[in-house]
Amino acid sequence: EEMSGYPGLAGSSEFLEGIGFDYRLNMGVPDLWIKTLKEQTDETWDLGHLYHELTTKRAEERTITYAESHDQALVGDKTLIFRLIDDHMYMHMQRDDNDLQTERGVALHKMIRLLTASLHNGGYLTFMGNEFGHPEWIDFPREGNDWSYSYARRQWSLVDNKKLKYSLLANFDKALVALVKQLDGASDFVTVDNERGLLSFHRTEFVFVYNFSPTQSYTDHLIPAPAGSYTTVLDSDNTEFGGQGRVDNSQKHLTKTTKQGDRLS
Repeated sequence: EEMSGYPGLAGSSEFLEGIGFDYRLNMGVPDLWIKTLKEQTDETWDLGHLYHELTTKRAEERTITYAESHDQALVGDKTLIFRLIDDHMYMHMQRDDNDLQTERGVALHKMIRLLTASLHNGGYLTFMGNEFGHPEWIDFPREGNDWSYSYARRQWSLVDNKKLKYSLLANFDKALVALVKQLDGASDFVTVDNERGLLSFHRTEFVFVYNFSPTQSYTDHLIPAPAGSYTTVLDSDNTEFGGQGRVDNSQKHLTKTTKQGDRLS
């Protein structure tokens, strides 16, 4: 993070007498997400802009990408999950509670993290409870709070309570991390459909398809992809991850040749 002011941090420890850190924190990504959530409703998101901002970096530069940073977790701001769900988190995080705002916030929290992680360029960082949607900010001891330690902690026990949705978000994070460890190289075969809220791309051997529409599901949707047969390896709508279980994960998706090239249905 401090490599601009202290370039020796990124210098080679062998030749340049530096510290040897060779990854840069991509601090613009958390700022992008919080600005997006503050200023736009998810129905109006420009998916092409989000994709561009999440992939704009020098090809040779390795970065650590993350969806939430300390700026959102400290007093004075809101965590991603709290900005999505707000005070509904206090009453509607039980697994059997179908509160609409909470369901929608949980779904978007998973998709924001997956989109960020699936476009990483070197590493993906989870910040202090973001992996399970920790609701509260952190307030370190300071003069303004009379040097109190009362908020200088995370409630890690939330993720262990199987009656709450936090554990389901944590299940998704484990699956997400296992998937992104297999990714390499740049993304291609990119399609953006802002009108329908759809974004897709291919990376390594995987095809990622995101439906950000708050009201519509789609069938027989064609996207460009390398020729082959595809099966689902990660579904954010899986009930194990707090979703609705509306996707048939046993279905095989086959490409077919069209005038525009190979398409995946």
